[in-house]
Amino acid sequence: MQVILLERVAKLGQMGDVVSVKDGYARNFLLPQGKALRANDGNIERFEAQKAQLEARNLETRKEAEALAARIDGTSHVVIRSASDGGALYGSVSTRDIAEAISEGGMSLDRRQVVLDAPIKALGLHVVSLVLHPEVTAQTTINVARSPEEAELQASGKTIQDAAAEAEAEADFEIAELFDDIGSAGLEDDPRDMDPRDTGTSEDPRDAG
Repeated sequence: MQVILLERVAKLGQMGDVVSVKDGYARNFLLPQGKALRANDGNIERFEAQKAQLEARNLETRKEAEALAARIDGTSHVVIRSASDGGALYGSVSTRDIAEAISEGGMSLDRRQVVLDAPIKALGLHVVSLVLHPEVTAQTTINVARSPEEAELQASGKTIQDAAAEAEAEADFEIAELFDDIGSAGLEDDPRDMDPRDTGTSEDPRDAG
């Protein structure tokens, strides 16, 4: 199917370009979202008549997107999820979850503006791309953790594996110290270290019997 683009579409063309696309792509995406019109004589004339208006609207929305990009680019947003000790999520973080997390920070975003190659299924920091306008993109970091405390730990540059290793090392150190203390106490009470004259009695051993 041939369509005329009403805005820039990545890897396809600029506003006003007439391009050939698969019928399904046109019917399911370009046409219903108002990104293109069927390229017939009537629609081409319609586009030419509205071209100045479309360009003005595109400029306005691009400026709005650029302002939002300046606020959102490089930010980090926490998403709390249950996960195994190995870091695998019981479920996943979707584009909707990401859009809601960003919107909670006071920046309105639609899930269709979030670009994910696949759902996020592990704890950690995930850099996500956002298409705020056909000509404006931004990036944000999604910090997926099991608790706010774990999110802070990950934000500092540590992974859950690092934290687990540190906790294990600390536990081993405490156990080693405990055994050292027990050993020291045993040595202090060892009868072999006592003065043989200090028997706790005033009797002369030679008087026994």
